[in-house]
Amino acid sequence: RLLLVPLGCFALLLPPPGAAEFSPSLDSDFTFTLPAGRKECFYQPMRKEASLELEYQVLDGAGLDVDFHLLSPKGETLVFDERKSDGVHTVETEDGDYMFCFDNTFSTISEKVIFFELILDNMGEDGQDQEDWKKYVTGTDLLDMKLEDILESINSVKNRLSKSAQIQTLLRAFEARDRNIQESNFDRVNFWSMVNLGVMVVVSAVQVYMLKSLFEDKRKSRT
Repeated sequence: RLLLVPLGCFALLLPPPGAAEFSPSLDSDFTFTLPAGRKECFYQPMRKEASLELEYQVLDGAGLDVDFHLLSPKGETLVFDERKSDGVHTVETEDGDYMFCFDNTFSTISEKVIFFELILDNMGEDGQDQEDWKKYVTGTDLLDMKLEDILESINSVKNRLSKSAQIQTLLRAFEARDRNIQESNFDRVNFWSMVNLGVMVVVSAVQVYMLKSLFEDKRKSRT
């Protein structure tokens, strides 16, 4: 079961009372805004001998960087990224709540838009599905194709569809970050173009004034 709850700057491993829950899923993504000078933490319950893969990207904000921490249920730091724009981390898990935090306390002005995706493997649900399928294997000797073969084909299609959905989600995240960078560069180019235009106008006016002053007749007429 996937539970993602923002816990704030001084978050504990235990979920706060009345915490909201996301829909159970083995592959979930989330995008949120991290204000300047803030730290947001999330937790994910895991089983023993499962796998937790987490990928994050900073989509918008000055510097496109953030600090990232991943802690074990015992409070040990498993991953620490300092001022990174993206990262991918995979850990083999044990029973307990894993916490990961995004830290923007080093920034006093710029907020960050952060995207992250969780991929959970060996959580036990696929094995249960296979056991359910095996109930219907008895009495199918007359069938040309065994149900095990159908199950294998379905699982293969399911895994490929999940991988395709994951790649599309990552491509959308890359597209969003590239669009934000291009818009920022566009505004920057327009600003400096206006500054250069203003400087050129001022310099032209000064040059015209100085040229006119060179040809002025400064001799005073005598009476």
